[in-house]
Amino acid sequence: MTDHIVPGRFSGKTAIVTGAGAGIGRATVERLLAEGARVVATDVVPERLDALGASVETGELVTVAGDVSAQETIDAVLAAAEGRVDALANVAGIMDGFLPSEEIDDATWERVMAVNVTAIMRLTRAVLPHMRAAGSGSIVNVSSEAGLRGSAAGTAYTTSKHAVIGYTKSTAFFYTPQGIRCNAVAPGGVATSIEAPFRSAFAGERLGPIMQTNVPPIATAAQLASAITWLLSDDSLNVSGAVLPSDGGWAAI
Repeated sequence: MTDHIVPGRFSGKTAIVTGAGAGIGRATVERLLAEGARVVATDVVPERLDALGASVETGELVTVAGDVSAQETIDAVLAAAEGRVDALANVAGIMDGFLPSEEIDDATWERVMAVNVTAIMRLTRAVLPHMRAAGSGSIVNVSSEAGLRGSAAGTAYTTSKHAVIGYTKSTAFFYTPQGIRCNAVAPGGVATSIEAPFRSAFAGERLGPIMQTNVPPIATAAQLASAITWLLSDDSLNVSGAVLPSDGGWAAI
């Protein structure tokens, strides 16, 4: 990843990253710090943030532990940003055990929607007044290949990631004229800490053959961070409302 760092690309800017303790979120934090940003990083697991903080050698990092779907965490993150938010990467997300529609339990549905959709809405809603006051800002939401097709996950996760794309496009429509861009990335398989066990034998039978033949090789978190930081940066200044697959070509199949 260091070979592609753009020194100073985010100098003087403050960025917020959710799901920052591991995987794509952590790689995004590391990339932003290396390119000069002040980063407010939040994660539900405090130990992950501690490990992240201990590994940082350069840049200004502030960590906030908490559930990003909870308003108190949103409030703490905004307080840590100290009134300035130039970039927001909504990375935090959870899987659904690949449960199909008939097998979804209420707890799984509600938790997946809370983390994957409601958290994005609440944090975006919170940063928009700051971006509007500045007349600029960039928001990147992490969707998924499951936001583009029905054969990549269970029903709750698939629904949530389709919702992320709708939310992204609506936000872009309303706020791009005010200098605020909103885009999404749609990863395929990525080597992260996210837990994705099959909790449905039927889903395994239905999805297994498709995934074995159609899914490209697993990407690294750093590869996703590269796409996210490009969309957050002024290098993509004319891009808003876009959904960028970063999936090794899966979207073309």
